[in-house]
This record gives sequence, structure tokens and C-alpha cells, in this order.
Amino acid sequence: MLGKLARQHDPNVLVGFDHADDAGVYQITPDQALVQTVDFFTPIVDDPYTFGQIAATNSLSDIYAMGGRPLTALALVCFPEKGDLEVLERILAGGLSKMIEAGCTIIGGHSIRDDETKFGYSVTGLIDPKHVFKNGGAQPGDRLLLTKALGTGVISTAIKKGVAKQAWIDAAVTSMTTLNKTAAEVIIGFSGSHPSKTAKGGAAGSREDDQRPTTNDRSFIHALTDITGFGLIGHLREMLLASDNVSARIQASKVRLLEGALECARLGHIPAGLRANREFAECMVTYEDKISDDLKTLLFDPQTAGGLLISVQKESVAGLIQALTAHGVSVAEIGSVQPRTKVLIEVTP
Repeated sequence: MLGKLARQHDPNVLVGFDHADDAGVYQITPDQALVQTVDFFTPIVDDPYTFGQIAATNSLSDIYAMGGRPLTALALVCFPEKGDLEVLERILAGGLSKMIEAGCTIIGGHSIRDDETKFGYSVTGLIDPKHVFKNGGAQPGDRLLLTKALGTGVISTAIKKGVAKQAWIDAAVTSMTTLNKTAAEVIIGFSGSHPSKTAKGGAAGSREDDQRPTTNDRSFIHALTDITGFGLIGHLREMLLASDNVSARIQASKVRLLEGALECARLGHIPAGLRANREFAECMVTYEDKISDDLKTLLFDPQTAGGLLISVQKESVAGLIQALTAHGVSVAEIGSVQPRTKVLIEVTP
């Protein structure tokens, strides 16, 4: 709907909503910009403290996906007029615990009476305007890395139906309450310190090397986004369309899944968001043989506080994987970026 409104033209807006990026970026000085996002939703687990933690983790994720540092947050609360205020206190306490972990200060918020509980945050961070990660910029030859496993959507649906096994719940909650903070810090540090002379295998002083920045560049990470409500396929689609004339090939067997995710899909615990994602984006996908229907389904599963999808140049993949793993971040190479073909996304076994 925003696209139907009159366009505002402000030269300080470095990232708006034009390419469905993860957060907005607004430059305030030559060396500093604000990065801003907002997210809130209804409870997806029974425990109010855990729900608050998940909501905070999810709200912070878009700041990390842009390469920013969260600074302040405003709480958004919808709560029943006759609801138990101790429940609300536990939700807020859970959110606070994750904001403290992120080093982000809650400075206020707004609440309204609502029959259905909803909770989240508007988060503001700081970022170097010269070093902003966007969801566009993927290049042919790039490798696609994904942190975190898929499956929070189908498992959350099973939780709501009261049929989720405890092991499934534990795996999903662990994923949804793990900040992308460490992963983002590793990516930023890797990008800022990685010697550009290794780019494309070029030697120092070569023509290729001379055309690249030599210090503090982020040219090894060509695109970055987090996997949330549109699922892996939906957010990959956004990345590809925001890039220049590229497609992608995904190896389904390399995509990690949370414990219980396949069983949830097999049993039909399918959230409405997954069906909408599949209806919208599957027209841009082709599958090779021997990929199960359940696995195809999970590629569209809407994630809460999902992982980061990274498009990184081939020569830097091993180094980045090693750096992430050394800091305790689980990561998998799930595919590659190709020159544009008739099919936007090809899924192989």
C-alpha cells in the first residue's frame, strides 16, 4: 500500500521501502546514519516470558541484517483490558532480557486495549552510511550461506494446536531466542578486515585488485537479509529481484531443519502464512526430481527470528564459514547465485 502513496524525496534516505529491505537507513552525518525497524505479533508460545524474548529477538533481527548496532527500543503493547497484568509483566521482562543482551536500551513505548495480545518493538540503531548491508547486490558466482535452521512456523502451529512434542518446542524456542548479534558482528568484522587482494584470486597490484577498495570495505558480502515471515524462498526472491539480473540454485539437502519440522509438515500443521508464501512465490521456482513435498513446503515456512541469508563471493566462503563457526554460529552453504535464467530459483536435491 505504501507504493500507492505519493513518493517522498529526501536525499538523506539511504534505504527506504523500494526493494523491501529489512530496515530503513537515514543519514544524519557523513559518518553516521540511523537504521530503523518495527515488528510485533501475537503470542506463538504459551509462556509469556519466552514470548517476550522471542518478540525482542525478532524485532532486533532487522537491525543486524543491515549491519547496524541496535541502540534504543520502544515497546508496542496490545493487551486485554481485563487481562492478568502479571502476564504482561512477564512478557515485558522477557523482552527486556534480550534487549539487555543486545545492549539496546528500552526508552519507552505505547500500549492500547485490545482483545488479542500483541507485542514487539520499534528499534533504532546506528550504522556507518558507507557500510550498509542491503538485500540487493548478489552477483553470479556468489555462494549462499544460511544461519539457523528452518521450521519455526510449522512448529509454532503445532504448539497452537497442542500437539507439539517438547523436543520440537525446545528446538524452536532456542532458535527464536538466539540473537543474530554474534553472526552480524562476525560478518561485519570479516568484511572490514578481509584482505581485498584475495578477491577473485587476484594478486596485489593486479588490474582486478586495483579496482577494489583496499581497506574497510564490505565488498565480499554482496547481499544480506534475514529470513522471517516470507520464508526462505520469499526472502531469496526479494534478494534476487533487488540484485542485477541473477537467479539462484538451492540444494535442498543442505538446508538445515529444526527437529520436528518435517514431521509437522507431514502431519499438516501448516500456518496460513506458509500457504500464502507458496501461492505467491512458487511460480518462480522449479524443482528437480527426488525432492519430497514436505521439504518443498518448508522452504516457504514463515520464520520468526530466523537466520541470516548471506550472498558472499566464492573465494571468501571458506573463511567466513570458519569465522562464524569459531564464534559458535551454525551456518550452512545452501546454494549459489547464477546469471539470470528463465527460472528465478531452481531447487535441486
